Amino acid sequence: MSEEEKKKGGYSADSIQALEGMEHVRMRPSMYIGDVGMRGLHHLVYEVVDNSIDEALAGHCDRIDVVILEGNGVRVSDNGRGIPVDLHIKEGVSALEVVMTKIGAGGKFDKDSYKVSGGLHGVGVSCVNALSRHLEAVVHRNGKVYRQEYERGKTMYAVKEDGVSEGTGTTVTFYPDPDIFDSLVYNYDTLASRMRELSYLNKGITVTITDERSKDEEGNYRQDNFFSEEGLSEFVKFLDESREPLIASVIHVEGEKNGIPVEVAMVYNTSYAENLHSYVNNINTHEGGTHLSGFRRGLTSTLKKYADDSGMLDKVKFEISGDDFREGLTAVISVKVQEPQFEGQTKTKLGNREVNAPVSQAVSEMLSDYLEENPKDARRIIEKVILAATARHAARKAREMVQRKNVLTGGGLPGKLADCSSKDPAESEIYLVEGDSAGGTAKQGRDRHFQAIMPLRGKILNVEKAMQHKIFENEEIKNIYTALGVRVGTEEDERALNIDKLRYHKIIIMCDADVDGSHIETLILTFFFRYMKELVDKGYIYIATPPLYQVKKGKKSAYAWNDDQRDRLVMEMKGSGTESSVGVQRYKGLGEMNAEQLWETTMNPEERTLRQVTIENGIESDRTFSMLMGDEVAPRREFIEKNAKYANIDT
Repeated sequence: MSEEEKKKGGYSADSIQALEGMEHVRMRPSMYIGDVGMRGLHHLVYEVVDNSIDEALAGHCDRIDVVILEGNGVRVSDNGRGIPVDLHIKEGVSALEVVMTKIGAGGKFDKDSYKVSGGLHGVGVSCVNALSRHLEAVVHRNGKVYRQEYERGKTMYAVKEDGVSEGTGTTVTFYPDPDIFDSLVYNYDTLASRMRELSYLNKGITVTITDERSKDEEGNYRQDNFFSEEGLSEFVKFLDESREPLIASVIHVEGEKNGIPVEVAMVYNTSYAENLHSYVNNINTHEGGTHLSGFRRGLTSTLKKYADDSGMLDKVKFEISGDDFREGLTAVISVKVQEPQFEGQTKTKLGNREVNAPVSQAVSEMLSDYLEENPKDARRIIEKVILAATARHAARKAREMVQRKNVLTGGGLPGKLADCSSKDPAESEIYLVEGDSAGGTAKQGRDRHFQAIMPLRGKILNVEKAMQHKIFENEEIKNIYTALGVRVGTEEDERALNIDKLRYHKIIIMCDADVDGSHIETLILTFFFRYMKELVDKGYIYIATPPLYQVKKGKKSAYAWNDDQRDRLVMEMKGSGTESSVGVQRYKGLGEMNAEQLWETTMNPEERTLRQVTIENGIESDRTFSMLMGDEVAPRREFIEKNAKYANIDT
């Protein structure tokens, strides 16, 4: 390719650089896609879609279609330039084959082809190929259609011409390998959430998702079409749709600073939570990084200067902290970086120092202009900041009371806590149990060596709608903090959770299998998500799954966790030849089981099923909790009608 072509962003076989082979992928899949469970399975789709997004970032693609096929295959199509198919001189085969069969092969390593790229920088589609029992790539390019198929990463035949084409683009169809993955069943909502997110992060691109595994009553497939004209401004509106706005409009900036594309959108609401979501090249940086630090610095310094200049802080007798400026703030920060350096436990923390200043500068300029042009909104924001600071001081006193109580009572464990004898957090677990009655049964049925029981009285405080000091004054929440042994507040960050002395590495929420139980579960999960998120991130939070039914016939009995299991057990016992009659007991509460039954179904590690609470998508989790626990009734009703498990049995 000539120098002139390179300057024009040419994309041909010479743009593809093969770095290393992919024999290792099938032996060590978790090294490449994280795990072989549901997260890894869905990650395959994201990797293929990321290739299409990169074409969009380069200005060559405005439509991506994702289809879940019968048999849990996935087809991803775009209208980009099409992967090059001409001969790759170094490898001696088509560039398409190099991209599909060589780890680290891709145009993303050639800076002349892509300025920035998302995904895992070229390892993606070849990893998908290696971990699929079958994959087909179809390329529309040069007025022709080209095709190649693979089995478990190996080519079935050389790239061949397969007709003529008027357009350009790439279609990849793959079926995950059952020898690799624990489950092959794709979750539509999980994939749709990511496609929606990508449409907001890359405005002007149409992203569709269709599920061809089943049809509705009218014979239609489930489908969503995502398109955003405004990008991040629409994103924050979407995030905050169940919250009450504090200011009239979204504050937004987009542009390049020091050669780094920066886009930020933010809005204030009347809640007490801070919701910051940051992205680098479309990758959600859960652990933050230099771009998030830049945002916080620009926000705090600009708001503080405005507040000082306005005289609104003259009567405030205590220091305003950075946290106070972010209470009730929802913001999305997106940067594009040519060579991102990722750090942190899960490699989702941006380390590039050169990103901090451009983001800080962009936010400062954006916010200064907004505050000057919108004095009423500016006043509301500063009043909210002062209120947050006042509440924080009250919360500090409430926290100190919790922690002082621990010292005064010599360990200060709550009176209702039945602790375990083990002092090793790694083997210890605590059950947060709904009600004193069920708590008493659990205390009798537990293994005292490693299982602690903490009964909770009724429904705990809805933290979504409570100020921070009210949360620390709540008796049940104080008891949870004390029982777990964690502290809130460090010298660096008053809201940080110090879990060095966490006493249990399994925190198990155990509630009745009914509507009330689900509500209590949600209240507790909201508390953990908002105030102990680190425990969720580390995988310490679980939900117990007590059975719904006991099916008995004569001396035979078995448990069922859903209606299908119940019906199957009834049929099996009917055909067992025993003359005794069919008995089905529906457990409406944990208290209806005796200690032995509770142990063998719900607490015995050899038999029980625990659901680990993980955050697959921080955006969706935030929206769901604010919707379920907020004031807006309509979206909550819609969610419950769609997801209710107990509507037919608790009426």
